[in-house]
Amino acid sequence: MCRNAEHNIFLVDDEPLVRETVGKVLRHLGADVTCFACAADCLEQLGREECDLLITDIKMPGIDGMELLRRVKRLIPSLPVLVITGYGDIRMAVRAMRAGAVDFIEKPLDRKSLLSLVGSVLRRDARSHSSAGGKVLTKTEREVLLYMLQGRSNKEIAVLRSRSIRTIEGHRRHIFEKLGVDNLMELVRKMSSVGDYPLAEQE
Repeated sequence: MCRNAEHNIFLVDDEPLVRETVGKVLRHLGADVTCFACAADCLEQLGREECDLLITDIKMPGIDGMELLRRVKRLIPSLPVLVITGYGDIRMAVRAMRAGAVDFIEKPLDRKSLLSLVGSVLRRDARSHSSAGGKVLTKTEREVLLYMLQGRSNKEIAVLRSRSIRTIEGHRRHIFEKLGVDNLMELVRKMSSVGDYPLAEQE
């Protein structure tokens, strides 16, 4: 991993050649690229490491790209996701966009188009973070939010993270402030709605 990289990109594709080729292309952006052969490994790593952009193929065995997209949007609503679709599969691309993908790119992948699109998404995300006045959740806050959505109490979260209950209460308060809600039920309703925090595909 390049510790001085400006961006950290996760790439998920079950084809080794695609991972190798696309990974090399993306590193030309000065990014640190972590490749995964399956969605499950990616989800596990997202719980431990911050990511600026997730790129995933749609059609994969096991957890496919659409399901990965849905799960990521539950866990980290602010994380931009770019999906790779088959050539001419507009219906799938539309479904992915409705589920929260920021954009899509078709196979066969074109190097110039890929670099242009990824660069655009990263710049757009950086601008949105800047304009949000520092209201982006930290890694710790995202982890606490995940426990909250699992229905765990402040005491349980404190034990799991080896922190005081008061510290967890502070994280909880900051999460609500940053996401513009007053309580957990309001947050769940917001995440379930179509828009910034989609939980399910809308037909």
